[in-house]
Amino acid sequence: MVGPGRSDCLMWQFDLMTLVCCFAGSAGTPVSFNQNGDAPGRYDIFQYQITNRSTAEYKVIGSWTNKLHLNVDGMHWRTGDPTLPVSVCSVPCQTGERKKIVKGVPCCWHCERCEGYHYQASEFSCELCPYEQRPDRNRTSCQPIPIIKLEWHSPWAAVPVFVSVLGIMATSFVVVTFVRYNDTPIVRASGREMSYVLLTGIFLCYAITFLMIATPSLAVCSFRRVFLGLGMCFSYAALLTKTNRIHRIFEQGKKSVAAPRFISPASQLAITFSLISVQLLGVFMWFAVDPPHTVVDYGEQRTSDPDKARGVLKCDISDLSLICSLGYSILLMVTCTVYAIKTRGVPETFNEAKPIGFTMYTTCIIWLAFIPIFFGTAQSAERLEHPHTVPADGAVGVEVEGHQVFWTWEEKPVISVLTTVPPHTDSLGVSTKTKAGLVTEDDPLPF
Repeated sequence: MVGPGRSDCLMWQFDLMTLVCCFAGSAGTPVSFNQNGDAPGRYDIFQYQITNRSTAEYKVIGSWTNKLHLNVDGMHWRTGDPTLPVSVCSVPCQTGERKKIVKGVPCCWHCERCEGYHYQASEFSCELCPYEQRPDRNRTSCQPIPIIKLEWHSPWAAVPVFVSVLGIMATSFVVVTFVRYNDTPIVRASGREMSYVLLTGIFLCYAITFLMIATPSLAVCSFRRVFLGLGMCFSYAALLTKTNRIHRIFEQGKKSVAAPRFISPASQLAITFSLISVQLLGVFMWFAVDPPHTVVDYGEQRTSDPDKARGVLKCDISDLSLICSLGYSILLMVTCTVYAIKTRGVPETFNEAKPIGFTMYTTCIIWLAFIPIFFGTAQSAERLEHPHTVPADGAVGVEVEGHQVFWTWEEKPVISVLTTVPPHTDSLGVSTKTKAGLVTEDDPLPF
């Protein structure tokens, strides 16, 4: 038997031999021990690969014996790229992207791009650009949104400008014709003074187009407010005074042989300019309450894509202010239409009533189409329904005075005048106080 002391001695000697012993095993592989008496690890490294026969199997691509032995060329990757893939939890984010940390894993994150009008304020946050700015191409900062305005070469401007030029030429032609035949009976009978006022309003209706297209500024915005409804006010005030005069003459003729009051040219001008002064007074009050100025509207063309966002330079004229400015002209138009309806029964030979009536009916149709289109669409640099509609008003107004021009080209133009005859001299023996007579250019005018 071996005593306890003898056993401990043998174990110590055995441990000492294993630390320094290294020999070949039965398989021919070396056998060794580390300082702790443990045999070193030996591992084979496999990779699951698909062979050319489309069968999957594990292949040895390396081993571990105290150090790594790896056959890189024998490794296959799903992408087919022989380059070793990067083994990291998260790759760095690109410019314009923020890091969103994965919960519970502080060293891993997801990259999120700053969308819309946001820019990368820091490594971990995106912030919204100011309202008048948009992110730059890299989304690392903000830049001003481009400002646009209606250009003269735009089709939205070219069409109304072309129409307005034709209208101004037609109006000028009518004015020249009236001046040439200024003292003829047909021009005098049609009311020269009121005709010139009407032609002035028609000219302003066409000229306002150029102000509506011009680059907004303090002066342009001021002139827009003044002339926005002034041209139509001139036209409708002159037509209203004319139709009211015709109506009063025929109504008075049914009651008395005396001429009605305020039918002289001076009285007609006084009435017309009194009506126009109301429009001017309203405009001056508008100036006092809300001085004209320009504004850049960034909300009108603020698209979901910041690259397409634009600011529109315009005069600060609200829809309510526009309604108030044009409301008085619409009131004059409606009143004039009422008188046109009342005078539709005048004698056929009376040369003014029918064209005025046709003009007012056409104007009402234009405005009924204009109002819902204008106020039913969004404001924009290209919204020119008003410049399109005002020349249209001028076009139907030219028809009234153009009607008189064609009369002046006749060799003996026949015009309708109102004459008064005693009741007992009616050729049919019927008591009458007034009748419409025909006077040629050689006959004297009764008024």
